[in-house]
Parts: sequence; C-alpha cells; structure tokens
Amino acid sequence: MMDQDRITQYIHSLDQGHGAFCDQIAKTARAGRVPIIRKETAVFLQTMVASKQPKHILEVGTAVGYSALLMAQVMPENTDIITIEKYEPRIPVARENFEKAGMSDRITLLEGDAGAILKVLDGPFDFIFMDAAKGQYIHWLPDIVRLLSAGGVLFSDNVLQDGDIIESRFAVERRNRTIHARMREYLYTLTHMPEFQTSVIPIGDGVALSVKISG
Repeated sequence: MMDQDRITQYIHSLDQGHGAFCDQIAKTARAGRVPIIRKETAVFLQTMVASKQPKHILEVGTAVGYSALLMAQVMPENTDIITIEKYEPRIPVARENFEKAGMSDRITLLEGDAGAILKVLDGPFDFIFMDAAKGQYIHWLPDIVRLLSAGGVLFSDNVLQDGDIIESRFAVERRNRTIHARMREYLYTLTHMPEFQTSVIPIGDGVALSVKISG
C-alpha cells in the first residue's frame, strides 16, 4: 500500500510554483491560517481549467483570491470569472490581489451569502469551482446544476474532510457531525444524479469532479 504522506511530499517536490506574486499570496495566507487550496489540488485545478478551456467560470468561495488567480493563469484570453465571498475581512484583500495581478477587469467579486447570490445569478458557466462552506454544498447544488452548462465541469474541493468522511458519525467530533452528514449526502447525490458523471478523487483533501451530461 502506498504511503500517502510520502506520495504527497513527492508531488510537492515537483511543484514549480505559480509565479512570485501568487506564491507570496499562498505563503501569506498559510501563515495567517487562511484556508486556501492545497498545493497538489491547485495544480489539478489548473490542469482541469486548461483542459476545459471554459468561457465563463464561477467560483464559490473567494477567500483572498488565490484560486481565482490560479485559474486566471491558464484560462483563455476571453474568459471571465465570477467569484463569491461572504467573509468581509477577506474581501478587500482579494480585490487588492486582483488589482495587483491586473485581473480586475476579468474577475468579478460578488459580496454576500452564496446561497442568496446563486439563486439570482444567471448562467451558464462552463466551469464551477466549489470551495466555500462545506456544509452548504448540498443546499447550493440545485442552483449549481441550473447554472452549469451541458458538458460543464463542477470541481468540488475538500469533500473527504481530512478522512473523516469514511468514519461513522459517532466517530466524528460532535461539532463536525452536521457537516459530516451533509457532505456524505452531497457525495451520494452527486454520484447518483443522472445529470452528472462524477468521480471522487483522493487528492489533497478530496475532489469530486463532475461533468454535466444532461439537463
């Protein structure tokens, strides 16, 4: 059996970085305990965006703008990103990062509750990156399905919850049981929906990669 920690360390050793500016954003974010995408997942996200070549990208969960800028590095020249963030202290940081990167004209940050914004947002989007409140994924899913174009890709991050997802609810800390139950429901729903072809991939903290095949 593979040693997952050693495999992850090896993958990290192959990482060539994402440019001085993005690498500094990542370093500062990790030092400040801001939740950003893991290194190995970041490369996978960029690979999927480069493969899909989407025209319109939706990101749910901006944080400080790191993931949006990673996607911007590999998206086509005519592509735009809409990203949603609720946590007010991070919003000006993200806006400043977009400005410094010269991406303010291509990345639109919407402030507020994702659930409320998704309900009134118009699509379609060719690529949707979900990386916000994990306990809300299942509640946002109907709008995500509506907003995703046929053939579009849904990339859901942090779905394995550091391995807790395989545990019984009674083995999970009481404060995490609601999120645990909702994520299990989310993964079961994704993998059984006729609209999607979904693969759950144990990279980083787990990615559910879904392609909309109908609807």
